[in-house]
Amino acid sequence: MSTTADLVLTLKKELKSAQMTYADLARALGMAESSVKRMLAKGDMPLSRIDAICRALKLDFAELARRVADAQPLLKEMTQEQERAVVADKKLLLCALCVLSQWTLEQIVGYYRLTEAECIKYFVQLDRIGIIQLRPLNRYRLKLAKTFRWRAHGPVMNYFRENAVLDYFSGGFDGLGEGVLLVHGSVSRSLAPSFFERMQRVAQDFAQQHQADQKLADKDREGYTLLLAMRSWEFGAFVALKR
Repeated sequence: MSTTADLVLTLKKELKSAQMTYADLARALGMAESSVKRMLAKGDMPLSRIDAICRALKLDFAELARRVADAQPLLKEMTQEQERAVVADKKLLLCALCVLSQWTLEQIVGYYRLTEAECIKYFVQLDRIGIIQLRPLNRYRLKLAKTFRWRAHGPVMNYFRENAVLDYFSGGFDGLGEGVLLVHGSVSRSLAPSFFERMQRVAQDFAQQHQADQKLADKDREGYTLLLAMRSWEFGAFVALKR
């Protein structure tokens, strides 16, 4: 959540960007330079003063608020409560996955049996949860980092383990660009992390390509789900046969 400190920091960045010194701002506000420095150091100012600073910077207050929001750190992981809220409603979960893929409201409504009003309602909920920042005309900014992952044993991953894993692996994996690999072996414990790092790079490449291909027409894109996994594991049926 944005704080007064975030607002002041953004104002200072805007002053620097506009090449406006504290002395310049003081003249524009009709204040002493020392008073301006003290005001920005304490972060104690009324809205009318912030509005006056915006006028001096030729910056709309709404634009300032947007820049403050954009400067907030992106989430790498959600809390248990946030994930629990997402899986509480199947349609909300659907919308969450769609915004993770940067779908627009028009694309979601055009592809799924959701009305525009329903989709807007879910966008508002995702904004409250903290996944997106809702903007005018039902556009949004995703508030999740590129390295974002669902909690390993959180509500969302548990939901997919219970409801989607068998459905996913029931496919033939024989279409164009499809396949499934199962490789088992024993390797050095010191080398295992390097294999996982490579898998992470593949996942990142996939995510970046998804972003780059958003400019293509729908007919030139196909939805794929990339699943990468690696763990120390032995099939339960085989464990039962061990001496």
